[in-house]
Amino acid sequence: MKRRLAILLLALSAPAGAQGTGPFTVVETGRSFSELQAAVAAIGDGSGTIRIAPGRYAQCAVQEAGQIAFVAAEPGSAIFEGTTCEGKAALVLRGRGARVEGLVFRNLRVPDGNGAGIRIEQGDLDVSETMFMNGQCGILSANDPRGTIRIDHSTFAGLGRHPDGNGAHSLYVGGYGALIVTNSRFERGTGGHYVKSRAARIEVTDSSFDDSQGRDTNYMIDLPNGATGRIAGNAFVQGTGKENYGTLIAVAAEGAERPSAGLVIENNVATLAPGFEWRTSFVGEWVNDPLVLRGNRLASGISELTHH
Repeated sequence: MKRRLAILLLALSAPAGAQGTGPFTVVETGRSFSELQAAVAAIGDGSGTIRIAPGRYAQCAVQEAGQIAFVAAEPGSAIFEGTTCEGKAALVLRGRGARVEGLVFRNLRVPDGNGAGIRIEQGDLDVSETMFMNGQCGILSANDPRGTIRIDHSTFAGLGRHPDGNGAHSLYVGGYGALIVTNSRFERGTGGHYVKSRAARIEVTDSSFDDSQGRDTNYMIDLPNGATGRIAGNAFVQGTGKENYGTLIAVAAEGAERPSAGLVIENNVATLAPGFEWRTSFVGEWVNDPLVLRGNRLASGISELTHH
C-alpha cells in the first residue's frame, strides 16, 4: 500500500507534459516531453539541447529565453509540417541564441505570406544539415545588429511567394550583424529572392543556386542596402521562369545605407538554363563603392557588371 501511494505521489508531482517516452528529450536532464513547447519551457533561461526523435510533427514552439539547441536524433528524420506559432513559424526564437541541426521544415504557410520554418527575432542562430521545403520562407529574421546567422549544409527548395500570400523569400535576413552561408543549396524558388540580406556583412561560399526550375523568381542574392564581405566559390544557374531577368547578384538596389567598398565576388560559376534568351548581368550595382570581382566564370550572354 505504501509503495502504491509513493508511486501515485511521484506521478502527481511530475511536471506537466513530461513523459518517459516522449519524442522531445532534454539531453542534460534526460527528461522527455510529448510537446516541444514543454521541453523549451523546461530549459527556460538556461542552456540545453532538445533531442528530437524521428517522426512527423504538427507542432511549433516559441523560445522566449535561454540558449537552446534543437537537434534531430537522426538528421532528416524529424519533420515539422503545417503548424506555426504566433502566425510566424514552426520555431519562433527570441532567446539568447539557438542552434538547429538535422531538422526538416515543410509546407509552412500563413495568411500574410511570411510563414517560415524559423523566425529568428534576436540572438545568434546556427543552422546545419536542415531542409526547408515547399513553403513561404525558410528562415526569416528581425533585426539584431549584434547577432550572427550561420547556415551550413542546408537546403532551401520550393520556397517564395505563393498564391495564398503576399510574398516571401527563401532566406530573408533583416538588420543583423552578419549572415554566413556555406555549403548550402537553393533551388525551385516560387517567387522573391533566394537570399535577401540586410546584414552589414555577408559571406556566401561553396553553395549552389539552381533556378532552372524556378518560377516568378527574382535575384539569386539581393543585398538591398549594400554589404561588405565575400561571395565566393558558388554555382549559379539562371532560369527562364523569372519575374526579373536583369541580374543574379544585386548590390544596394534599395539604397546604399551601409558601405559595400571591398565586397569580394570571386571564383563563382554562372550559367544559363536551356532556353534563356534575355540579357542578364552577374552583378548589378546601385552604388559607387568599388567592388572586387575576379576569377568568375560566366557563360556567354552573362555580362560581369552593370551599373545602375
